[in-house]
Amino acid sequence: MMLTTLKHCLWAAVAIGLTAAPGALAEAPDFATDDERNTIEIFEFASPSVVYVNRLQVVRDRRSFDLLSIPSGAGTGFVWSEDGYVVTNYHVVEGAQQVSITLPDQSSWPAEVIGLAPDKDLAVLKIEAPKEQLNALPLGDSDELAVGRKVLAIGNPFGLDATLTTGVVSALGREIQAPNQRKIRNVIQTDAAINPGNSGGPLLNSRGELIGVNTMIYSPSGASAGIGFAIPVNIVKEIVPQLIEFGRLVRPVFGVEFAPAYWAKRAGVDGVPLLHVAAGMPAAKAGLQGARRGPWGRVELGDIIIALDDHPTRNYDEFLTLLEARKPGDTLIVHYVRDGKLRQATVTLAAPNLE
Repeated sequence: MMLTTLKHCLWAAVAIGLTAAPGALAEAPDFATDDERNTIEIFEFASPSVVYVNRLQVVRDRRSFDLLSIPSGAGTGFVWSEDGYVVTNYHVVEGAQQVSITLPDQSSWPAEVIGLAPDKDLAVLKIEAPKEQLNALPLGDSDELAVGRKVLAIGNPFGLDATLTTGVVSALGREIQAPNQRKIRNVIQTDAAINPGNSGGPLLNSRGELIGVNTMIYSPSGASAGIGFAIPVNIVKEIVPQLIEFGRLVRPVFGVEFAPAYWAKRAGVDGVPLLHVAAGMPAAKAGLQGARRGPWGRVELGDIIIALDDHPTRNYDEFLTLLEARKPGDTLIVHYVRDGKLRQATVTLAAPNLE
C-alpha cells in the first residue's frame, strides 16, 4: 500500500512540473537577437516622424450643393523639420486640390504645398502643428552606402499606417523615370518591401538616419516584388532647401528654348536642337542660334548642342542633368553643330530671376 501511495505522489509531482509555467522552472531566454533589437529600436525611434499624406479633391454634393473634400489617393511622408515642413513624393500630391497630413497621434492637419520638383519626384508640404508633435529625422549620408547594408522602410502601404519592412541595399547607381519622364540618377535599389502607399516614406539605415525617400517599385502585378527604389538623401538634402525657399528647383540660366528631338534626327545628329535663343542671355552672348526662316519661308534648323565640356548631350535630359550640376558664373565649353559643321562656344551661366 505504501509503495502504491509513493508512486501516486511521484506521478502527481511530474504532472505538476509539466503543467507549471515555464518561468517557474527556468527563466525564459531573451528572444531578441542583436539585429532584432536594432530593428525594434529604429522603428520606435523613427515611426513618430512618419506621417500619412491624404490627397483630396473638392466636389459639390448633388443634393445640398455644398463643397465636399473627398479622398483621391494617399501616401507617406516624414517630418523634415520641427517648424512643420514635411517631405513626400511629387506623385503623391500631383493634381491634388487639397492635402491633409495625419500625424502618428491621429491628429489631422491641412497642408500647404510649399514646393514641387517633378524632375526628382519630391514635394515639400507645411503644416501648422505644435513643435512637440513634430519629430524630424536625422539625415544620413547616402554616399556611405554599400550593397548589402541593412535598410528599413516605414510607410502606409494600402492605407495601413506605421508599417515596417526591412531588407538590404540591393544595388546602387540605378536610374528610374520621374513623373515628367526625366531620369532620376544614382537611385538606391532595395529588397525591403515597398508597396502602393509607401511612396514618400523614409528609407533608414541601422542608425535610424534618413538615407533615402521611397519612391517606386518594379512590379508587373503592382505589389512588391522585391525591387524597390529610393531617392538618395544627398539629392534630397540639395533639393528640399530650394523647394522651401523658392518653391521649385533652381538652375543656372543658359537662355535657350529647345526644339523637338526629331529635329536633331533630321540632321543625322544625336544632340539637343535649339528652337529659340533668348536675346541678352548667356547662349545669345556666346553666339548660339536658334531655328530661323529661310528665303522661301521654310524653317531652317538652328544649332544642335552635342556636348557640354566634353560630356555628351544626346537628349534634353542629359543636357539638364549636366546643367543642374553647375552654378551661376560657371563657364561651359559648348560643342554644337551648325549647317553640318562642328563648332565650339564658351557660355557663362547666369543667375536665375527668383522674384
